[in-house]
Order: sequence, then C-alpha cells, then structure tokens
Amino acid sequence: MTSATHRSAERIGRTEQGPRPLPDLAEPRQGWQPETVDTVLDNGLRVIVARHGSVPMVELRLRIPFAGDDPKHPARAEVLAETLLTGTDRRDRIRMDTDLAAVGGTLQASVDPERLSITGDALASGMDTLLDVLNDALTGASYPEHEVSGERDRLVERIAVARSQPRVLAREELQKHRYGDHPFAREVPQSEDVAQVTAEEVRELHRSAVLPRGSTLVLVGDIDPQQTVETVSRVLSGWNSEGSAREIPALPPVEGGNVRLVHREGAVQSQLRFSAQAVPRTDERYPALQIANLIFGGYFSSRLVENIREDKGYTYGAHSAFEFTPDNGTILVDADTASEVTAAALMEIRYEFGRLALDPPKEPEVESARQYAIGGLLTSTSSQSGLASMLIGLAAVGLGQEWLAGHPDRLRSVTVDQVAEAARWYMPTAFTGVIVGDANQLSGQLRGLGGVTLP
Repeated sequence: MTSATHRSAERIGRTEQGPRPLPDLAEPRQGWQPETVDTVLDNGLRVIVARHGSVPMVELRLRIPFAGDDPKHPARAEVLAETLLTGTDRRDRIRMDTDLAAVGGTLQASVDPERLSITGDALASGMDTLLDVLNDALTGASYPEHEVSGERDRLVERIAVARSQPRVLAREELQKHRYGDHPFAREVPQSEDVAQVTAEEVRELHRSAVLPRGSTLVLVGDIDPQQTVETVSRVLSGWNSEGSAREIPALPPVEGGNVRLVHREGAVQSQLRFSAQAVPRTDERYPALQIANLIFGGYFSSRLVENIREDKGYTYGAHSAFEFTPDNGTILVDADTASEVTAAALMEIRYEFGRLALDPPKEPEVESARQYAIGGLLTSTSSQSGLASMLIGLAAVGLGQEWLAGHPDRLRSVTVDQVAEAARWYMPTAFTGVIVGDANQLSGQLRGLGGVTLP
C-alpha cells in the first residue's frame, strides 16, 4: 500500500532547482460578436434579437419595470408572478404547458422590487409557439380564483421558510439599513399581506402594470434577427398601452457609517453585509472600478479571500460584487463567519478596505484581474442563455450589444493609476452595513472594536 502526503502550494511551486516558473498569461482571445437587431416597436416595446447558432434553440428574456409605492404592492406582485402562467382566455394551465412542451419550451415568471421578469426557451423551430403563449399570458391572463388561492397559500408558506434563512434575513436588514422605506427595500412581502390578496386585485395590477411601453424583450438563438423582429411585431401586436411600465424611483446614495448589529437568538454563525456607493455601469470610471473590485474580493485570488479564508480560516467564502439599478451602482461585500470570530473577521475586512485604498494594486494584480474580467465576460456570453441574460441586464440601464462588444477594449485600456484611483472608493469610512448574529455572544467583542451600533 502507498499513502499520499499533503503538498502545500509552496511545495508544489518549487523543484530541486528552485521555484517553478509560472508561464506568462496569454492574451485573451477576441470575442465573437453576434448579428444583432435592437429596435423599438410601435407599442413601445424594445426588442433585442441576436443570432447565436450554437444549438437549434432560442432563449427569451422579458423585463417589465414593475415598481409600486403601495406597501402591499410586493404581495400582489408576487401572487401575480406565481399565477401569470396558470391560465388565459384561450388556454388553461394544462394547455399552456402542453403547447410549450410540444416545442421543447418553458416559461417562468418572477418579480422583484424593480421588475417583472419572464424567462423561457424553446426549439428555434418552435419560437412562434413560444411567443404565442407569451402573448396569450400578457394580453389574456385570467387568474382563475382556484389558481390564485392555491398559489397564494403556497407563497405564504414559502415566505415563512425564507424568513427563517439567515441569508434572507441579512439581505432584508441590509436593504432597510441602506434605503429605509424606499420600495427597493421591499424584496420579501409580508405574509399577512399575501394572505389577503384577491384574484381581482391581481387582475387589476395586470391591467395597470403589465405594459409594453418601457419594457424590453430579448431573444437569442439560432434565428434570423430581422425576421424575428417582424414575427415579434406581428405576434405581440395586441399588447398595447398608452402609459409606460413604471421604473423604480431613484435610490438615495449609500452613506458610510456604523455597522448595525441585528440580534438573532441562538445563532452560531454571523452574516456580515457591507455596502458603499459606486458608479453606474455607464460611468467611464466603471472599468477601473471593476478591476479594483476583483482585486479586493471579486474572485478567488482576491485580497479579501486570501486574508479571511485562506490565511485566517474565518469563512468558507467572501465576496464583493456590484448591484446596478438605472443610473446607480453600489458595492456589496458579504461573508459568513462563526460567532466566536465575528469581531476578528470585521477587523480584517476593515483592514482590507483601507489597504486597497492606501496600498493600491500594482501591475501584476491589475493584469491578473484584467484578464479574469475579460475572460469571464467572454465565457459568460458564449452560450445562448448567458448572452440573453447579459443583454437583458444591460437593457435595464439603457445599454445594448454595442456596449458589450466594446467592454473588453475598455478593460484593456485601464491603467494601473486608474485602478489606484478607483481603489479609493474602498475607504472604510465609505461603507456601512449590518451584522446578523446572536447579540448576547457578539456585543462584548464588537463593542471593543467600535463603529458598531448595538441593539
């Protein structure tokens, strides 16, 4: 029998003759740009169609701005999303599913404070059927009483389960901490509000808010872009409105300040969530900030991961990412830790904030992050589904295929000095956030660090 011994990364990287040299990074390949048509139909619907013939399929993404000021809007919107595809004047639920299945198709609806989203796919030869079922739901959804009551009751149960999950609670508390009673903070509706939603309220919400003007439809697949636009115009000709779908109101800027401790009785782990103001995706400084964020905590080779995961072992994963809304962008940083090391993890995260700003990245870090960003973008858009999701996300901030095609070159042109300038966004005083955990265990250690508002 033989036994294998553990070899550290340092030992693997060395030979008897000395350190094992690493090969230079290769230049990322140039991305392939699909044939694309981006237009607005007479009913105000923006349609983006891209030919991507890797497989004989078509991917569909529909984004309808779906904001609402009424505190009960999230409850009605969730019930609408759950029942939008349960029956129309022409098809019951079984008929809708059967027609989609005949062309290898699916459709699903979901909602958040910003948008009602419908995603789907089908064989490219069945695109007309996919669009016809979609149009049927958009123009003739009937919201049968028994479907609304059944889905409403199941939704109440799912909300109760979701609110018991630490990550959901942490996100909810962060949203309230950042934005107070702004509609963007109402991501999970109240169970009691959902329980009172009626079928007629859902039908009225559909009539007033499921509108084409201001919405965006993306189709990506083995399809002819111009012919597809003509098909969409014909099939969706009955979906019309005088008003426009409602975008969410502008978000207030995130102000740096104390982290708030949220008590969760008996928790053995803590959820640390931080946020700071950033720039919109359309801002000329975004490419440099994107690279700075990768270096800080945006990928596995980042400084934050190296510190609190690899070196200290405080967490299985730490992440830093952007959240974009129209005309706004924020930085989000998260990590989950054991209760006994929560204060130590907070101290190290603050240290990494300051280190990025005061000890800015040098050429090797910048080049590694740059190539990761370019390669990740090309990889994520290499599939039909990835390209469709990217295009619908860009459409939300008014961008399209042209921006996507030009972004690798923008990343290539970013200088080390520009990344150093962008790194200043990570000063510790720019961030605020929440820590969700057992205050009985955490208050003592956090009080000594300062900058934490205790319950």
